[in-house]
Parts: sequence; structure tokens; C-alpha cells
Amino acid sequence: MRLGEAFRELWRSGAGKGGLLLLLLLFAGALYVLATYPLDFGDRTWSNPNRWVDNPKAAAPIWMNRLNATPLPEHQILSIGEPTETKEARAGRIETYRIPFTYNFTEPPTFLAVTLADVTYKERPPLISLSLARPDGNEVRLLRHAVRGPREGETGPFHRYEEDPLRIQLSTDEATVTALQEFLAETFDRQIDERTLRGLVDRAAFGAPTEDDELTFTPLTGDYELVVQAAFRDADDKLGQLRFVIGGGVYGYMGTDSLGRDLAQGLLFGLPVALFIGLVVAVVETAIGVVLGITSGYLGGRTDLLIQRAADIVANVPVLPLLIFMLFVIGPSLFVILFVLIAFSWPGLTIQIRAMVLHTRTNALVEAIQSLGSSHSRVMFRHILPQIAPYVVSRLIFAAPSAILAEAGLSFLGLGDPSIPTWGQILEAGFRTGGVYVGYWWWIVPPGLLIVLTALTFMLLSLGLEPVVNPRLRRSR
Repeated sequence: MRLGEAFRELWRSGAGKGGLLLLLLLFAGALYVLATYPLDFGDRTWSNPNRWVDNPKAAAPIWMNRLNATPLPEHQILSIGEPTETKEARAGRIETYRIPFTYNFTEPPTFLAVTLADVTYKERPPLISLSLARPDGNEVRLLRHAVRGPREGETGPFHRYEEDPLRIQLSTDEATVTALQEFLAETFDRQIDERTLRGLVDRAAFGAPTEDDELTFTPLTGDYELVVQAAFRDADDKLGQLRFVIGGGVYGYMGTDSLGRDLAQGLLFGLPVALFIGLVVAVVETAIGVVLGITSGYLGGRTDLLIQRAADIVANVPVLPLLIFMLFVIGPSLFVILFVLIAFSWPGLTIQIRAMVLHTRTNALVEAIQSLGSSHSRVMFRHILPQIAPYVVSRLIFAAPSAILAEAGLSFLGLGDPSIPTWGQILEAGFRTGGVYVGYWWWIVPPGLLIVLTALTFMLLSLGLEPVVNPRLRRSR
């Protein structure tokens, strides 16, 4: 059957259509990741805690707000642009940045943080202050920071926070707690000691104390404004970047894990990794099994005995202890896992192919070809292989999801490559940190569904290919 006829036959069945569409979807996603993600995404981004420091921890997907009766606060990041006001002073100039935003949630933020980067000054270090204008008309100061002065022997211009931006967690910052304490005392006549207020910074900044309980705050919804002021001495002094983070209870399309990592990015990057593992293991394993099986069954004699005894030995090797030993000696690596999956998966196919070849080599067609003087390799791979091709194709397709499931299982046991995020590793991290018991379903269900979906894709393709490789099914249909 030609390729076009085989494709039309595959497309005729519902299973074939579903398998092809799912396979195209998976490959489209894999190509998108390869085109947009760096190859070292695991080391540079996924395993770098600084990359996710501003994300909320263990936050649900943002679309969950459509299902919740009380929407959780959404994550917001505010950055300065051009100054809205510049005022000349006797000692220099003062730049003011105003960033309006809206907060319409009945729950307080999960955390507040500010990051400073690329501060440059010529002589005197600038003073940076940050205040929050609230809907009730009051303004509370959250930060007052003096940039570090020159070191001994250092000459200007001075650059601060370039390689390592300064991040201040306002929710636990002592200066912020003190400023809020003064604000509550002056505005609401509430005296709250610093130790008690330290755990209420987010509620106090975005709320007003209730009359019944001074430690209970009612969130203020409405229009806010972040006011940033920078006092400079020289005309060339500048504030390169300031980022204000309002931690939310929901984030992204797939939520975050306990480290704040965006699970959507990890799940998406795991797609080409899963397909790579499945296809490489399936192709190499099938090729080894078919070559050894045909050689063993056709040549017989000592060659047959040698291949079959090797298959028996390899099939009885305990794979998991050997893999643990190799990973302990060599280190966790995806290529070690691929090697083990390939090296110990061919014996079963070899034995089955040998049994089929023993039956095929005695038919009249093969004997006639042998009598014409054809070489062993020509007989084996030009005349015997096409007769067992339907079984080989089905085993090839089923080997891909088996390899994906095997890698996911090994990663779930903690034997995966930590430098490459895979679906199994995401599942393992969710179980290890107790995500199942505290209800972080978005950490557990999506990777499991993606593994099942990938296996289902290859199963549907196998069902759709049955009429292609088996003429009897075509005639009966």
C-alpha cells in the first residue's frame, strides 16, 4: 500500500482521525517550545529561584476566579516609566512617579515586595521613597531607602544594583512595619505593637481597622496610586528600574508550585521532552529488536544461541537497582535514563520476532528466493521484514507511550534529570511537598492528564493503523 492510500485508510477511521489530530497538536506545541524556549531552560530558568521570586507561591490558576464565589486577588506587578513630575530643589532635583491601579478584591494581597535596579549617581547617593495613596484619601509610606554610598577608593559615577537587584520584602520589612504603625496611630488612633503588626502588613496597607477588633482589617476596594519619589543631587543621576509587586492568590493559566514557578511553562517545556524520549526509545529499541530477532531466527545455529542467551540475560537484569547505581555514580542525566530504557527493552521484541521468522523462513517464497542465490541480508530485510512489518509497526507505536510512562515513573521516584523539567518531575514535586493533601490539584492533575493524553494519542494511532497493515480488516470493513 502506498503512503497516500495508507493515510486515506487511516483517516477513514474515527480512531485514526483522533490520533492524527492529537499528534499534530502535540507536535505543534513541541515546535512552539523549541522555537521560543532556550534549550537550557531547565538550568537557566526553571531551577533558578531568583526567576520566580516575585511570583505567588502555590497560587491557583487565574481562571479559577470565574468559579469562585469570592474572587481571589490577582497578581499585579507595577513598574515605573517616565517621571510624572520633576521639581528642582536647592540640593538637586526630585522626580515623582505616579502609577495608578485598581484593587477590587475582598481579600488582602498575599505579599508586598519592591525591587530596585540600575541606580546610578555621580556624587551623593539618592534617597528613594515609596508611598501608597488609598481610596479613603489617606497615603501611607511603605519604603524610605537610601542607596548605598561610595566604597573606599571607589570613583564615580557609581552604579548600584546592576547585577544583583535589591529586593525588599515589604511584608516583613521592619521599616515598613514601623511606618504602618505610625500611620495607624495617626489616622485611626490604633496602637498596635510591631511584633503583632509584622504579620498584618498586607492587610493594614490595603485595609482599614474594624471597630470591634483592632487586629481585623476590612479591605479597601477602589482606585489606588503608587507614588515613588527619588531625590537626586546631579543631573546625570537616575533610577533605572523600580518594580512593585502585589502578590495575588491566583496566577497564570496553570497556577504555581510552592516555589512560585509557573507550572504552565514547565508543563509546556515537558512536551517536546516527552516526545523526544518516546520517539528515540521507540525507534532505537524497535530497530535493535527487529535486527537481532530476524538475524537470530534466520541464521540459526550459534548466532541464534548467542543472541537468545544474551536476550535472556538482559531480560533478567534488575533494571531499577542498576539505574540507581548508575545515577549515583554518573549523576542524574536524561541520557543515562534513555540508555537504560533502550538497553533493557529489546529482549522481548527480539524473542517474538525470532519466533515469527522461524515460521516465515520455511514458506515457499523465501525458499524460492534462496534458490536464486540471494544474499542473507537481502532475504532477511527485503523479503522477510515486509511480512512481519505490521507487527513491527504496532510495536513501534506502543513503545513510544511505554517509554514516556517509564520516564515519568522514574522521575516520580526521584531518579529524573533535575536540569530538565518533565511531567514526571512536576508530579514528584507535587507529591513530595504535600500538594495532594493540601488540595493543590493544579499541581497534580495537569501533568497526569498530559501523560494520559500522550499515551492515548499513540493508542488511537495504533487502532487506526490496524486496517492499514492488515488487509483482512480492510476487506471485512
